[in-house]
Amino acid sequence: MVTVEEVRKAQRAEGPATILAIGTATPPNCVDQATYPDYYFRITNSEHKAELKEKFQRMCDKSMIKKRYMYLTEEILKENPSMCEYMAPSLDARQDMVVVEIPKLGKEAATKAIKEWGQPKSKITHLVFCTTSGVDMPGADYQLTKLLGLRPSVKRLMMYQQGCFAGGTVLRLAKDLAENNRGARVLVVCSEITAVTFRGPSDTHLDSLVGQALFGDGAAAIIVGADPIPEIEKPLFEVVSAAQTILPDSDGAIDGHLREVGLTFHLLKDVPGLISKNIEKSLNEAFQPLGISDWNSLFWIAHPGWPSNFRPSGVQIGPEA
Repeated sequence: MVTVEEVRKAQRAEGPATILAIGTATPPNCVDQATYPDYYFRITNSEHKAELKEKFQRMCDKSMIKKRYMYLTEEILKENPSMCEYMAPSLDARQDMVVVEIPKLGKEAATKAIKEWGQPKSKITHLVFCTTSGVDMPGADYQLTKLLGLRPSVKRLMMYQQGCFAGGTVLRLAKDLAENNRGARVLVVCSEITAVTFRGPSDTHLDSLVGQALFGDGAAAIIVGADPIPEIEKPLFEVVSAAQTILPDSDGAIDGHLREVGLTFHLLKDVPGLISKNIEKSLNEAFQPLGISDWNSLFWIAHPGWPSNFRPSGVQIGPEA
């Protein structure tokens, strides 16, 4: 008689999860970061706020961003003037855009990843879709399944409202799916369109301006699977570990709230300080179980959010260039 242990062993993969292919996509509309403040204050009818515009220009100049891609064009914004105000009811207009466009942008990235993978779509066993906006039923996972022509029985998981840590979250989930389901091939898609957060400037809420200076639109897709088929599948990376933690005293540091005015976000000035104070502890917790103490000896990623988050961190962890 077969034991439970034998069944479980047969169900699990032998090796670690690997990334078998990567695809990315952006909307066609590209904006130059250096001139974006002029455009932003003009399209939001805020050119009279000269001092605020100067602050925004400094934010853009320090962002280390040269260009961004955005679904929103000047024509779309002129047709939806409520989105250009700071707090005007506009959720319906925003939803009508992102519910349709987020799966479409995700499809572009997924199609590239599937082509790079080189295997038929019918071999995709799981789909994980993640986005901050476009909450709807059926969700973007369902819409993407239809757009790509995946099997109706593909195992789907939809993740909304994850924010900046979405990429790490879906990697962690895909790793568990691939390693605990022998033969699984997981299509993971993150797709973001900032139409849900775009709004005019406010003199009293500079944290909103930070988001307007940093965030752009795009999608990324990966195929994740364990035990790659020799000579057929070509793994790019092995996913050894994926971890998550809540920093102490971080309540309210980064908040997002879905309202009639769209998705509003709030950032405290101390976010870089919170990260620099805690990053060494977080790295120790992640790497000590693996017997790793030299962080410069391996490839690892901590999502920075925006450049200022990591500027103080070198003092704490001393990474080598």
